[in-house]
Amino acid sequence: MAELMRFENDEPEEQRLPRNVEAEATFLGALLIDNRVAEDVQTRLRPEHFYEPLHGRIYEQALKLLDKNMVVTPVTLKPYFESDEAMKALGGPSYLAKLTGDGAGLIGARDFANQIYDLALLRELVSVGRTLVDSALDTSEKVDPKEQIEEAETALYRVSEGEAQEGGVRSFLQASTEALSNVERAFNSGGKVSGITTGLTDVNAKMGGLHRSDLLILAGRPGMGKTSLATNIAFNAANRYMRDMADGIAPEDSLGAKTAFFSLEMSADQLATRILSEQAEISSEKLRMGSISREEMHRLAMASRELQDLPLFIDDTPGLTIAALRTRARRLQRRQGIGMIVVDYLQLLQGSGRASDNRVNEISEISRGLKTLAKELQVPVMALSQLSRQVESREDKRPQLSDLRESGSIEQDADIVMFIFREEYYHMAVKPDVPDGNSTPEQIKKYEDWERDHVQAEGKATVIVAKNRQGSTGNIQLSFISEFTKFGDLAYGESPDDY
Repeated sequence: MAELMRFENDEPEEQRLPRNVEAEATFLGALLIDNRVAEDVQTRLRPEHFYEPLHGRIYEQALKLLDKNMVVTPVTLKPYFESDEAMKALGGPSYLAKLTGDGAGLIGARDFANQIYDLALLRELVSVGRTLVDSALDTSEKVDPKEQIEEAETALYRVSEGEAQEGGVRSFLQASTEALSNVERAFNSGGKVSGITTGLTDVNAKMGGLHRSDLLILAGRPGMGKTSLATNIAFNAANRYMRDMADGIAPEDSLGAKTAFFSLEMSADQLATRILSEQAEISSEKLRMGSISREEMHRLAMASRELQDLPLFIDDTPGLTIAALRTRARRLQRRQGIGMIVVDYLQLLQGSGRASDNRVNEISEISRGLKTLAKELQVPVMALSQLSRQVESREDKRPQLSDLRESGSIEQDADIVMFIFREEYYHMAVKPDVPDGNSTPEQIKKYEDWERDHVQAEGKATVIVAKNRQGSTGNIQLSFISEFTKFGDLAYGESPDDY
């Protein structure tokens, strides 16, 4: 190959950055000889991946010409580099012709592109390492070592995902292709689910499933069944993924997802007990007490055996900060490929500490962090949230957006806000005395009226979709089997097998 460029090695040997300028030149030569080389690599290889800035500019200009359906050759590139100082130092635009002096790069153009990309990642890793060393040497009081560790893990995650080089800009073609893929998923599922299934027919029909990059808030007062509903949805998504894999369906075509459940309130074994209780249809109270029959024990063992490969990962670490949760979620996606996250519950997370003196600001930081996590990992994040006590002071106990506790930013950051409401819970609180032989006609009628209304409310739950950035709002009626903490569709029965 003709003489290309030589660099003065003015850096000490131990500080030299990983690079292969010859590979860059050979790859560019192959591209200028056969423009089809760019078709296989341009979605991954970017101009900033080249160590030599001039090579990056040549590649960038080549891509621009290709986007205009122009042929890229030394002749068509020449006008763009006649005034380029770096090009002049190498003899002017004739350097472009030198790049094509040897066609050897045509044989392994993809390999050269991969090496350029990998070396760019290594240089970014060196940069991150230097930054980490500089930060670690800072021993001032304002420095928080744990925060530095979290920032280090974040930076390393970005390097591993190639984010530092690839950026977040996508063309409309890329975005529209993904949108059409979602529509196709919905079409193939019978026109109801384009995201991850909740296992509940009516919820899927209302929202189309749970969509990537969405932050969903599931809120309610204590005793409404937030954790039960979230556990049901997490199980249904993970179980659907497990079944799809057993049926030979490709992971990208599955309506389920590997799910991470961050439980800041309940322990992992308590959540597992709930799920086993639901699937074996044995009261969770009986399981805790151990008062079950031999036949029930057999059903429990069968359920446990069937679910041993369930891709549901439970992290019950208490007192997590939002930064630590994001780090753990990234690690789970990298190692396990999770496609959905559940957080129970938002108010138990901690902020960075900078806003800890103001709880409203801290909750705002947490909600923004969860939304950022959903977009970063491209997964739905469902966060449970408490409601303020002002609900109890109203005659109508149905929750509203203004009831979200401690911060309006939760409503602002969320793509979907859902409330769960069980009228039965409040109806039991006003239960009159059971009539006896001394009861008056008014007391008997009052109890009969209460009993009639109670029959209407018993075993039912309402999911109120109060905000839906991508669709309609409204109410969804569900059945609720309190003994097993299990939810199903009111009209059609339980439906995890429907999709």
